[in-house]
Amino acid sequence: MSIQDIVEGKKQWRAHVARVKALPPDYQIVYKEMQKYLFKIGPVSLPDGPLLPGIVDFFEEGVAAGKGVLGLVGTDVAAFCDDLIKDSPTYADAYQEAITGEPGAARK
Repeated sequence: MSIQDIVEGKKQWRAHVARVKALPPDYQIVYKEMQKYLFKIGPVSLPDGPLLPGIVDFFEEGVAAGKGVLGLVGTDVAAFCDDLIKDSPTYADAYQEAITGEPGAARK
């Protein structure tokens, strides 16, 4: 990874954070909780993948349509996040595989 890659990554992250800050306060709260949850148990490809920007796109569309954030994601935000990542390998899966030596052991 070169210095330019790091600088470009920081620029993209700052632009992403600016989009989140432009959302209404209730959307920001739910986004931050989703982000915490996903960084804790989320997919291995989360930091450089399209999931977080996709959530912001989804929220921006909800704001434009005049919907409340809980109307979009429901009251169980963790279940909504789990649904988003259900087919992605997670850090929990990788950890379980490292312990047991069995691929897919966490999904049983």
